[in-house]
Amino acid sequence: MKRFIQSPAFIIIIALVILNFLDGDFSDPMGWLIQKLILLPGIVIGLSFHEFAHGIVSYALGDPTPKLQGRLTINPAAHMDPFGFVALLFAGFGWGIPVQINPGYYKHRRRDELLVSLAGVVMNFIIAMIFALGLRFLFMQNPTWLMSSMGDIVTQILMSVVSINIVLMIFNLFPIPPLDGFGIITELLNLRKYDWYYKIYDKGFLILLALILLGVTDKVLGPAVSAVLGWIINSIIF
Repeated sequence: MKRFIQSPAFIIIIALVILNFLDGDFSDPMGWLIQKLILLPGIVIGLSFHEFAHGIVSYALGDPTPKLQGRLTINPAAHMDPFGFVALLFAGFGWGIPVQINPGYYKHRRRDELLVSLAGVVMNFIIAMIFALGLRFLFMQNPTWLMSSMGDIVTQILMSVVSINIVLMIFNLFPIPPLDGFGIITELLNLRKYDWYYKIYDKGFLILLALILLGVTDKVLGPAVSAVLGWIINSIIF
């Protein structure tokens, strides 16, 4: 942790958080605070369940490491990285504490590592669908109540859980280390047999930050998230 705090990557992350914070509209401080509070459930649920999914799948495949490290729980305290949490809240991207695994326990290493890599993003999609269905249920039961002040807040919270989990799902599918997408293509294409794999893996976080700074991730993430959310809203919720 100390090494990470002293690294250029940490400084860049903090700079991104500050810039996004300064770009916020503070003409209505109370409204700004309420909007951030509305995002909290989605962030906590999304990050916690994402990491829990990695751990439980690895454990189910024979690896005791997640259990020994206390990661087979949905308790946010076991999964929340404070810097990743703040980054997601203010900069629009973030991360939890990565679950450590030991592939030496797997019977079919490539297949099992693929399943573990897929677990987090699949869990985020499942969470998004569950909360979308919950919102649909409320809409069908009492649409008038959802138009009230309290109903509007509940709707915003439920929608934030849906949207944040979709953001986490799509962001983690980027084929860049240390994101799950890189783990997925690594196992599908057996990338470890190439010499450049380890060089890319070691520099992955810096590559990811560069793409974020250049706006490349936004150009992909924005339309992809909008498309998936549009489908959920039109097909599931209403």
